[in-house]
Amino acid sequence: MIEARRLHILRAVADHRTVTAAAAALYLTPSAVSQQLAALEQETGHRLVDRSARGARLTPAGEILLSHANAVLAQLERAESELAAYGSGEAGRVTVAAFATGIGLVVAPAITELARTSPGIRVRVRDAEGDASLLMVLDRQVDVAVAVEYRGAPGEDDARLTRLPLYAEPFDAVLPLGHRLADNERVALADLAKDPWIGQSAGNPCHDVTVLACEYAGFEPRLDHSSDDFRAVVALAAADAGVALVPRSALRGTDLAGVVIRPVDGDAPTRRVFAAVRRGSEDHPLIAPVLAALRAAAEPRA
Repeated sequence: MIEARRLHILRAVADHRTVTAAAAALYLTPSAVSQQLAALEQETGHRLVDRSARGARLTPAGEILLSHANAVLAQLERAESELAAYGSGEAGRVTVAAFATGIGLVVAPAITELARTSPGIRVRVRDAEGDASLLMVLDRQVDVAVAVEYRGAPGEDDARLTRLPLYAEPFDAVLPLGHRLADNERVALADLAKDPWIGQSAGNPCHDVTVLACEYAGFEPRLDHSSDDFRAVVALAAADAGVALVPRSALRGTDLAGVVIRPVDGDAPTRRVFAAVRRGSEDHPLIAPVLAALRAAAEPRA
């Protein structure tokens, strides 16, 4: 008999690509993860994981088992949801991971709404970028992720997750006050091809948006500076260190005295925000109201 706990460990190894990283995400020791994988291989009679200096990779047998593991784990989430509903499930804690702007735009308003409509639900918030928050959901560190689309993000057909679109917002160009294009009503990205750029660190979904938008405009941006804090990005632009693309909502409440903000000409790069939960948990009596509150908070921006 295959233990569901070991299937969860197999999926974590596949997601994180090393035993050490999977162990850290699951709050286990690498030795414990290795022991559980060995037991799973004994249960199935197949070698499931190949390990090398470059990390851990599932064997073909491991991939087969993983495809079934996703379905099994989703069904267990549904079973927990139904049992919680049977037992009323009107009180409890839900942990939400979200990036900073998303916390301000939708998570905080959702908490206010839940205090009125579902006072038994306590929401705990963790600040995390979209690429990190989805893994936190899969590793059961959090219940809900508010994340953004990025290159390599799990798609809507991913068997591990259920996604709920929330809102989309454009990126605007941030230029130093004395920039040669500061008087233009709109800015074409191609006209910024020779400028130094201020971006986010590699791995941040907004980094991908900037790089891809510039690639579509026909050039590779020269990223001289990087910061994941948009206030710092704007401050660097104000110091004439370069130009940047920043999500429109992230500019609210930021000191814009030394910069000009211009819409991008043509199809503006866009940040698409969604909520994600482990597949099967979307109807849990604690999680479903949180998703509904997030969606309601996002409606004016959808």
